[in-house]
Amino acid sequence: MTDTSSLTFDGRALINGERVAARDGQTFDCLSPVDGRLLTQVARCGEADIDAAVAAGRAAFEDRRWCGMAPAQRKRVMIKFAEQLIAHADELALTETLDMGKPVKYARSVDVNSAANCIRWYGEAVDKVYDEIAPTASTALALITREPVGVVGVIVPWNYPMIMAAWKIAPALAAGNSVVLKPSEKSPLTALRLAELALAAGIPPGVFNVVPGYGPETGSPLALHMDVDCIAFTGSTRVGKQIHVMAGQSNLKRAWTELGGKSPNIVFADCPDLDKAVEAAVGSIFFNQGESCNAPSRLFVEASIKEAFLEKALKLVPQYQPGNPLDKGTVMGAIVDKVQMDTVLRYIESGKSEGAKLLAGGEAAMPVAGGNYVLPTIFDGVTNSMTIAREEIFGPVLSVLSFTDTADVVQQANSNIYGLQAAVWTRDINKAHGVARALRAGTVHVNSYDEDDITVPFGGFKQSGVGRDKSLHAFDKYTETKTTWIRIDSPV
Repeated sequence: MTDTSSLTFDGRALINGERVAARDGQTFDCLSPVDGRLLTQVARCGEADIDAAVAAGRAAFEDRRWCGMAPAQRKRVMIKFAEQLIAHADELALTETLDMGKPVKYARSVDVNSAANCIRWYGEAVDKVYDEIAPTASTALALITREPVGVVGVIVPWNYPMIMAAWKIAPALAAGNSVVLKPSEKSPLTALRLAELALAAGIPPGVFNVVPGYGPETGSPLALHMDVDCIAFTGSTRVGKQIHVMAGQSNLKRAWTELGGKSPNIVFADCPDLDKAVEAAVGSIFFNQGESCNAPSRLFVEASIKEAFLEKALKLVPQYQPGNPLDKGTVMGAIVDKVQMDTVLRYIESGKSEGAKLLAGGEAAMPVAGGNYVLPTIFDGVTNSMTIAREEIFGPVLSVLSFTDTADVVQQANSNIYGLQAAVWTRDINKAHGVARALRAGTVHVNSYDEDDITVPFGGFKQSGVGRDKSLHAFDKYTETKTTWIRIDSPV
């Protein structure tokens, strides 16, 4: 078991380089989903706190203490910021596990490393992204330059607190913006620590502010703020729609939203490696307790191999029994809180009542007293009209559907409001390309699932959101494109 006795948590906001209580003194309890313990009390910030954070960000932007740095200097600071995460990796991983419930082995190997790599990568990119000169006539010189948008509001979810924050703050900061980050009230602690580490790395006070609190009290004032130039959000489609409305109601700020998913995973009978397909299907849906927007929660298996597929899948389920997330051998941890656990269990009950066949799991577990745990769950006999096949569950629940016709399975896969990710398993290169092109999703994996890196964009079609995280494309969200047209009267 990993020792957490030396950890202490500061739940105060970080505004203009200082730790501060909420203006009205309110707090909320931060409880661990691992065992229900009280970790700390966190500042329950409101509109006045958002005003202060935005004012700090605006002042930092206007006096150019960050955006006015030479790109090479900003790069050095960003890289040092990434190094700070690695230097505090064990602390951050334990904090993430206690706060959110994921296994500490993954918090350390995946979340900390991915967040640090993201910040480092965008730091390295700062002085390698060039502006343009347009191909005009010789009587003009047209410069096309990128400029930071100004003050960026960021709202991130609770399932990958560090990674989701890094995906947004790294390109925003690298581009020269100021940032006001509102973490989820369900997992705010690592975001607050990141801001301290940013200061230690040399990011000036006021450039990166973190304001914890609840959505209506903290997130809404940020999205509605007239002095915020851009809002970047990851979370539910329901709230994402509200973000777009608030952006329009206020100052028409740029709004970028990475939202839900109900990703189809299609396995054809000519799959080149059935064992690998099974391992990817099971491992990807149960990873992070199923609390991933890109989880392959709809598994389409060609009818002729479904029985063999499910036999192999059920043999793997015991590996994913929930355990104490602080145990380094645990691969599936706790659901983030009781509210989410109850939501998952309600979806499981709806699957049963609508006629799906429960093959595994289907109920809560209690490996640690006081915690929130759900058994890995598999339903067979699911149809696309069932609730568990249509709605995002955000828990360890796999819905299995069968098919016999390629055109039909593509139609079923696309018959959903989401379009985040998808996968196709086949040895036929023509089928792979054809199905991948037909699937309406931001990422389509072929003979794999959830394999990517920071160099490729992440985002979705349809109601899975607007804009892309990761890759150089993320700079498009946090920069304005300016044309400077210079008339040339040639003396020659």
